[in-house]
Amino acid sequence: MQHYDLLVIGGGAGISIVEAAMQNGLKCALVEKAKLGGTCLTRGCIPSKVLVHPADLLREAQHGTVTGFYGDNFRLDWQLVSKRVWQKIDVSQKLENNLQQAKLLDLYKGTARFIGRQIIEIEDSESGVISQATADKIVVAAGARTAVPPINGLGKTGFLTAENFFGEKYPDKPYDDLVIIGGGAIGLEFAHIFSAFGTNVTIIEMKDRIAFTEEPEISEKLKQQFEKIGIRVLTESKAVSTEKIDNRKYVTAETSDGSRIKIECDEILLASGIRSNSDLLHLEHTGIETDERGWITTNEYLETSQENVWAVGDINGKFQFRHKANYEVEVLVHNLFSDKQRRKASYDTVPWAIFTYPQIAHVGLTEQQALTAGHKILVGRNPYSATANGYALGYEPGDPDDGFVKLITDDKYRILGVHIIGPQAAILIQPYVYLMNAGATCTKQETDMPNGQLIDGQMFDNVTRLRPGLCLDAGSTAAIDQAMIIHPALSEVAGWVTGELEEAKGEN
Repeated sequence: MQHYDLLVIGGGAGISIVEAAMQNGLKCALVEKAKLGGTCLTRGCIPSKVLVHPADLLREAQHGTVTGFYGDNFRLDWQLVSKRVWQKIDVSQKLENNLQQAKLLDLYKGTARFIGRQIIEIEDSESGVISQATADKIVVAAGARTAVPPINGLGKTGFLTAENFFGEKYPDKPYDDLVIIGGGAIGLEFAHIFSAFGTNVTIIEMKDRIAFTEEPEISEKLKQQFEKIGIRVLTESKAVSTEKIDNRKYVTAETSDGSRIKIECDEILLASGIRSNSDLLHLEHTGIETDERGWITTNEYLETSQENVWAVGDINGKFQFRHKANYEVEVLVHNLFSDKQRRKASYDTVPWAIFTYPQIAHVGLTEQQALTAGHKILVGRNPYSATANGYALGYEPGDPDDGFVKLITDDKYRILGVHIIGPQAAILIQPYVYLMNAGATCTKQETDMPNGQLIDGQMFDNVTRLRPGLCLDAGSTAAIDQAMIIHPALSEVAGWVTGELEEAKGEN
């Protein structure tokens, strides 16, 4: 039985932990049953955005007619788009080749399961050979997978998930007709993609609205825009059965009034949620606790209930975003390999975006969540059309597709939540993330301050007015370095530059 200083289960964000451990001279093991790189690289946010961008361009060209631009001659080259998708996914092989050459690492391509508190059994994916390993420290980063709902006939009919779409079921061309079961982020992105590419798309959602994690007015505006561009949205509806007849598939949905609708399609995409992979790990042989949904329970230091076992990423149930996983890895690497004071993981300012059409971005509390939490709140809305650039983009007051920013603060103007729907929402929201992370506040009151005033131990010269409560460290890069940046979004270009800072030598 092989013993390691550190063993990581999961080859997504967990790779960074292994790399840090090797830099500290530790003997490591990494176990991954699928392609290295995790959900984001191989079947999630990165390849999907390669599909989203041309879909955005097509929709923007269509919208451009209101500004005098006509893109009638544009066409989609599905083969080129697909080539670019697989170029990103195939980076996984480069990752594997590099890790196999690491002297302090044993890479296991297989399935890991616990057979004791610190003992792992690994089944090789190709040969089926079983090996065992122990480790002083174990990090579980095993992720999650698509939850398959109990729909009559679904197994015989066949269906798509994010896992097999970016795998053996990747299509040779866009579908003619697609039914998407689920109106959350994944379903909304795929609806945008294939609708823009000419597919007739129907979304079936059990809840009373799509984009149910967002503000109700954002959900409603999105639904209106979907219907305008030809996406059929069935809310308060449940897929109850499926069947396949002569290479065509049929989904029967039951609506809130009890009536049934039968929808014909080429394919069915399941996007109704994800489930934890913890059930594959045989945690009953450990002291690792999970919640009622199977997510591994962790504390503010990402420690599980079992000593020397940590859990990061999707599997701990604290938001399923790659940037959240990357943030947790940074915290854990600091705590494992630094002699400085331990860091606590905080989830107060987790941003996210839904790359649909129009784009949606979110950070912090919704209006209802803020009220429920007992805050006295202020709410502001500003439409795209209120700005010169919004007008240039083709939005005017009263337009049904005019997007907006919704800002929620407490009565001291501390930012509680921000919600955006419209072009480049993922970029527009990032400055608010930095402000919330820095603890900066917004206030209309200002106080005269004399020159040379000593404030919190710092001497301020030539300062005549200072907003009370403003975080004096907000101008440093710390607010950026310790913030989560939506991945993948162009905000990363601006945010990651702080990691490139070097001392300027100047001219001799």
